[in-house]
Amino acid sequence: MLTPEDLKLLAEKGISEQQIQHQLQQFREGFPYLKLRAAAAIGNGITVPSDAECQALVEAWENYKAEGHHITKFVPASGAASRMFKKMFEFRDGDHDTPQSDFEKTYFDHIEEFAFYPALNDACIVLYGNDAQELIAEGRYKDVVHAMLDEDGLNYGQLPKGLLQFHSYEDCARTPLEEHLVEAALYAVSNGQTDVHFTVSTEHRELFEDLVERVLPIYEEKYHIKYKVSFSEQKPSTDTLAATMDNEPFRTEDGKLLFRPGGHGALIQNLSDLDSDIVFIKNIDNVVPDRLKPATTLWKQVIAGMLVNTQRQAFTYLKRLDEGNIGQAELQEMCHFLRHDLCTEVPGIAEQSEAQLIETLRQKFNRPMRICGVVKNVGEPGGGPFLAFNVDGSVSPQILESSQIDAHNPAYMAMFTGGTHFNPVDLVCAIRDYQGNKFDLPQYVDPATGFISYKSKNGKELKALELPGLWNGAMSDWSTIFVEVPLETFNPVKTVNDLLREQHQ
Repeated sequence: MLTPEDLKLLAEKGISEQQIQHQLQQFREGFPYLKLRAAAAIGNGITVPSDAECQALVEAWENYKAEGHHITKFVPASGAASRMFKKMFEFRDGDHDTPQSDFEKTYFDHIEEFAFYPALNDACIVLYGNDAQELIAEGRYKDVVHAMLDEDGLNYGQLPKGLLQFHSYEDCARTPLEEHLVEAALYAVSNGQTDVHFTVSTEHRELFEDLVERVLPIYEEKYHIKYKVSFSEQKPSTDTLAATMDNEPFRTEDGKLLFRPGGHGALIQNLSDLDSDIVFIKNIDNVVPDRLKPATTLWKQVIAGMLVNTQRQAFTYLKRLDEGNIGQAELQEMCHFLRHDLCTEVPGIAEQSEAQLIETLRQKFNRPMRICGVVKNVGEPGGGPFLAFNVDGSVSPQILESSQIDAHNPAYMAMFTGGTHFNPVDLVCAIRDYQGNKFDLPQYVDPATGFISYKSKNGKELKALELPGLWNGAMSDWSTIFVEVPLETFNPVKTVNDLLREQHQ
């Protein structure tokens, strides 16, 4: 089945033949749905700290930072902004020359409110000798869109979101990359330095590096800190084979195997490569202007404080388990911590022998840990917090996507549609064990939580294999705690017109 040319390509990517055979088997058999206990809710998997508790948690985080630990802000930033401009591409390529839909009318009626408008205006003048409003007055709407989307203009249709101008300030317009740099200065500084890591695509890396080189001195002077900014790319070894609709390897017109990026779940290796104690994870487009940053900063500190407190308690228990001579009262205290603080239920734990119980507790405590901020469900597309069964029969908090839930199971669909909370990708993670060693994070992935999507290449349908998502199956075997955070901390930009929302003005 595999030609010498195929084997050479696999070797270049660092992918084995066994991996290819396994991926083809996954195409044939599909992935199992997860078994659910319930949608997480307040009092059942989701905690809501009081004002006094929030204050104490912020203090815990400040104390932790003062101890000089290595803290990193990790931002997946490789995605192109093409989907953000989907409706504007449709207008540019469509049959009508003037705005028809509400979306198109809103865009042009409020065009001067976009932070990128001055740059767009300049692009219109360079391309057409007229500014944007003059073009609009002449009915040349598509020329304006061309100046925004295409390579001879701003090229926003091909650039990654992280490099687009999102927010206006008196002296500049800021990109999401810059807003993340500012955020890091507000809650992730230790020893006078903040470490920010962006995952980027190969073709855009130089653009990111150029922007960082240009703006870093400005923010270092403004916040009186030093930045360490680093980049990584999705590894070729995490690419997945595309398959035909008959589950055979998909080949391009020149006969080569077609590989596709394995989705954001592939970034678990990039995360594992970081030499950090605590890592914040947040999507590139979930940023706000400075006037709205206090709420974000507060709640980042709250969930980070909860993480370090919970981790410290788990470390204390692990050291006691190593020492031995543990009484029944102490073991019961640890069981309460597992059930109440880590929201993890192990069936039959009460019937285990002392040796079995000690091993269970050691295994559940000595693993990566994360606190996930969740917001009340307002109908945004995406995953939600659940209590789900694991391979070993235990029940623990998990973030699930709709593709992981059996749509033919009425009870599960009722949980999904009736869920009270949504996952905004607001995580803080602890990735070292109680002895100071880095966890090998790929070891904690549930490989059965990937999914198959349907795409096309040059007009031919194909199947694509998505690896377990970074905050879904890739973190399946982590200790997980859900905390309700205010909706005001969640302000994603999925379409260009989202930038007209009050939160981005």
